[in-house]
Amino acid sequence: MFVQQLEPVADSLSLSALVAALPLVTVLVLLGGVRMRAHYAGPIGLAVAVLVAWLPYGMPVGQTLSGAAQGAVFGLFPIMWIVVNALWVYRMTVRTGHFDVLRRSFGRLSDDPRVQALVIAFCFGALLEALAGFGAPVAICSVMLVALGFDPVRAAVVALVANTAPVAFGAMATPVVTLAQVTGVPLDSVASVVGRQTPLFALLVPLLLVALVDGRRGLRETWVPALACGIAFAVAQFTVSNYLSVQLADIAAALIGAVALVTVPAARRPAEGRVRAAALTGVRGDDLDGDDLDRDDLDRDDPRPEVLRAYAPYALIVAVFSIGQIGPVKELLAKATRTFDWPFLDVAAPDGKPVGGNVFSLPLLATGGTLVLVAGAATAVVLRVAVRDALREWAATVRELRHAILTVTSVLALAYVMNLSGQAAGIGHFVAAAGAGLAFLSPVLGWFGVAVSGSDTSANALFGALQVTAARESGLSPDLLAAANSSGGVLGKMISPQNLTIACAAVGLKGREGDLLRKVLPWSLALLLVMCLIVVAQSSFLLGWMLP
Repeated sequence: MFVQQLEPVADSLSLSALVAALPLVTVLVLLGGVRMRAHYAGPIGLAVAVLVAWLPYGMPVGQTLSGAAQGAVFGLFPIMWIVVNALWVYRMTVRTGHFDVLRRSFGRLSDDPRVQALVIAFCFGALLEALAGFGAPVAICSVMLVALGFDPVRAAVVALVANTAPVAFGAMATPVVTLAQVTGVPLDSVASVVGRQTPLFALLVPLLLVALVDGRRGLRETWVPALACGIAFAVAQFTVSNYLSVQLADIAAALIGAVALVTVPAARRPAEGRVRAAALTGVRGDDLDGDDLDRDDLDRDDPRPEVLRAYAPYALIVAVFSIGQIGPVKELLAKATRTFDWPFLDVAAPDGKPVGGNVFSLPLLATGGTLVLVAGAATAVVLRVAVRDALREWAATVRELRHAILTVTSVLALAYVMNLSGQAAGIGHFVAAAGAGLAFLSPVLGWFGVAVSGSDTSANALFGALQVTAARESGLSPDLLAAANSSGGVLGKMISPQNLTIACAAVGLKGREGDLLRKVLPWSLALLLVMCLIVVAQSSFLLGWMLP
């Protein structure tokens, strides 16, 4: 048995935490500074993590490699399993021409790219996050924005930034459910606090999205529909998470936010040519003086049956995921899950208790990727795609994502090595030892966990109990810091190498993960600072009245 150490470097927690951070720092520097392609940076970061685990942290080489293999398997299934099947659905719609039909339909709803970004990236993305999560919203929404004429870089940035407010309650509230399980805090208690933090981001993110699409002009001209959408989303998320059902929080918020958006008259006004040109060219609307774009394609009328077929794939995804959450169906799918001891792995936490990573769970049916696969098969029938053509498109999707698959598997292997060797725990204890500054740093710990793993669920499982213990020792509210871990974590998702790779693969920006990182990192840090200040205020008399 390998027992994790918290202070293996000179018996110093701070030095040990500094060394433990080397793998993640290596990846971020290679992506953002050196501009190395992610499928090279990921394996290099993994090699650094293995060396740190083996040398200063003393983890046996065999167990280190076994832990890396477990992370790689998790990266393949369920993470890339979801992405591959989601993009397969998209490729079939492109093959049959129905994505153009969908694009024209959204264009007739509103040809304003700022409103389209809110409808697709914020509202529809939140619905996908509520049902699937694990990168599916970023993959699908960024592709839809590109199909509507968005510049690929801008589409990816918008999709990544939009995937924040709904994450804590994503995948049918899996992150907060996990948080309650690992901390022992009642689900209703921790969910109610998260439901009083993340809705505040829902007020900001729509305004930020229209600014990303069209700069100051976008904020000036579309702040009314953006604010209406954000307020409706925030109120619904708060109300449902606190008083109705945690699992339905994001579904209700996404639908109510979309209804509020499309009912605002300002959202349906025709966009100026330079506004539409901004989304197409990637140049801010403030810097464009171009004439109106060619609207012949937008004005083309599509037969109603074809419009229905264009919407069918996404309606099928929502329907399949909704059916999969029905009690008896969910239980039936869960029966196919296989749980077993991972070979050559026997790790104990510093307190001597075996860690959860020793056991591996393989949800063959009860996973988003399998449900998307079912929806994809139904899509092929609805769109009249021959079986042979559908299989060719699936194989072509795998081939197109080969570099993304390498990146995601290596990054997840890195995360598992850091977790199993005690590197992540060492960093967590270092942050938790902040004393009076713990309220400020608590969201940072969640942010770091998601930046490493790409999953708010994983970050909550990793640091949730630590946050509660530190809160009790410092006299702070355990509910508050547990919630802060999840709420701060959602802001790390946009800079996670895993999600950056998914976004680049979806819109055809192979090897440009570093460019995306530089664009989203300032927003991630700025929103994290806001979250830290909110938690500090909620821990004091300033906003303490917000807590239940």
